[in-house]
Amino acid sequence: MTVKRIVANVATTDVAAARRFYGDVLGLDIVMDHGWIATYGNSERMTVQVSFAEHGGNETPVPDLSIEVDDVDAMLAGMKKAGFAIEYGPSDEPWGVRRFFVRDPFGKLINILQHD
Repeated sequence: MTVKRIVANVATTDVAAARRFYGDVLGLDIVMDHGWIATYGNSERMTVQVSFAEHGGNETPVPDLSIEVDDVDAMLAGMKKAGFAIEYGPSDEPWGVRRFFVRDPFGKLINILQHD
């Protein structure tokens, strides 16, 4: 038996609020929308991973989600332009990633990162 997918579920009373952050800025597609639930993704094959952490590294809190992108600086500019407050970074970390933390519309702490 093989795990095929892991989906993060975020409780909200405003499903449509996800579109600006996850759709417009991050560029994810709506892969399922039933009104009461909307799932964002893309057609790329993603690795199944679940992380468990005591802290977020460099004395930061543990983020709720980590999202790897191909251009972290462009994503940072997009988040700032859309009015989302950056809570940490950008930072070139000693473990080989460049990253920043931002809050999504639901208050979740998101780690946006790019591997060196």
